[in-house]
Amino acid sequence: MPKRDGNNPKRRIEPVQRVDWDHMAWLKQNARYAGSAHHKGTPADYRFNPPTSPRPSKSLCEAASSVLLAEAQELFLKGIDLGMVSTYREGDYPKYIWAVDEDEDTTVYEAVISKGSNTYHGYALGVDNRLIRSRVINEWNSRCQTS
Repeated sequence: MPKRDGNNPKRRIEPVQRVDWDHMAWLKQNARYAGSAHHKGTPADYRFNPPTSPRPSKSLCEAASSVLLAEAQELFLKGIDLGMVSTYREGDYPKYIWAVDEDEDTTVYEAVISKGSNTYHGYALGVDNRLIRSRVINEWNSRCQTS
């Protein structure tokens, strides 16, 4: 049975009317996507030091397709460009940044900040997260049409 898809207030998407675009520009300059070996089936491209293997209990970014570091970083920046950030913050940084890869099968990625840093790691949202996936896809499509 899939896990309950709850209404986590930390996962609320900042309404586009309330996005601070100056802050998004700052975020693009200061936040970085590095990934996490716990979510990578083939972490060699990410050059983790020390090299690590994924945790069996974690969802893999590559569940839908192989996501190389350059592509993950591009999706991360596109999420910032569209203001696809959470309302919940960790200091100056949104806890979550979302992106949608529309090339293959509309995979939704969620990047989460590592506590006490400016570094994010991400993972694909699976079927057990259908509610947030649907919200992200709808908001992404809406923002892509107006940008």
